[in-house]
Amino acid sequence: MLNIVSVDVEEYFHPTEVHALVDMHRWASLPPRVEEATKRVLDVFAEHGVAGTFFILGWVARRHPKLVREIARAGHEIGSHGYAHRLVYELTPAQFREDTALAQQAIADACGIAPRVYRATSFSITARSFWAFEILAESGFTHDSSIYPVLHDRYGAPGFDRHATLVRTPSGTICEVPIATARIGRNRVAPVGGGAYLRLLPYRYVAAGIRRINEFEGRPACLYFHPWELDPGQPRFRCGWISRLRMYGRIGKMESKVRRLLSDFRFSRLTDVHPGIRV
Repeated sequence: MLNIVSVDVEEYFHPTEVHALVDMHRWASLPPRVEEATKRVLDVFAEHGVAGTFFILGWVARRHPKLVREIARAGHEIGSHGYAHRLVYELTPAQFREDTALAQQAIADACGIAPRVYRATSFSITARSFWAFEILAESGFTHDSSIYPVLHDRYGAPGFDRHATLVRTPSGTICEVPIATARIGRNRVAPVGGGAYLRLLPYRYVAAGIRRINEFEGRPACLYFHPWELDPGQPRFRCGWISRLRMYGRIGKMESKVRRLLSDFRFSRLTDVHPGIRV
C-alpha cells in the first residue's frame, strides 16, 4: 500500500503553541533555522528514495526562495501552508482569501510552481470554517489536507470522513485527504498521522495504526511532520507544560522514528496516491 508523507515547512517559532509568545512582528528578528532543518528532511527522504508533499508557509517562501526551489528540484510536491500561519476559523473569508493568495504568489515567485494542494494552519478547517473549501476551489486548489477527524482542544472535525473524499462547493470540487486515524472499536478513532502524536506515542502504536488502515481497511494513510521536529537544538520558548510537551516532547527521537517509518512502509506524494476523483 502506498501511503502519503507530508511536511509542513515552517520555522520553530511559527507553531500555534507559541503564538502568544512570539508576535508576527518579531519573526524576522529571530534566528532562522528552517533551511537547515528542511535540508535535513530532504537528506532523510533522499536516503530512503521517497518523494513527499511539502506544504510551504508563504512567509518562509518569501524569505527562503532557494529552499523552495531545492525542494522542487528534489522531486517533491509543492503545496501551500498559507502565508502567516493564522488559524482559518479566526479569519474572515476575505482575510482567508488574501492570506491564501499571498502564499500562492510567494511560492510561485520562488519556484515557478503554483501550488494546487493546501494544508491549513493547525488543521483549522473545522465545522466553524468549512466555508474555506469554496475559497480554495475558486483559488485553483484541487486537493486539501486540513482535516484531522479527531476531537482536540484547538482543531479537529470529529465525524468527518476518515479517508479521501470529495467536497463539493459552488466554486468547484476539492479532494479532501484527512490525516490518518485508526478505528478502535465501533465508535472511536485514534490519531496516528504524525506531529506530536508521532513523537510522543510508541513506534509500535503508530505502526500498528498504519497497518490497520492499510490491511484491514484497504486504504492509504496520510502522515505529516515539521522540519523543526528534526531539530532538537532549536531555541525553546517558555510556554505552559502542555504546550512544551506538544512542542518538545521526545523531539530527540523524531528523526529515528521517521527513518523507521520510511523503511517499514511505502510513501509518496499526496497526488500520486490520490490523483483526483473524477466528478
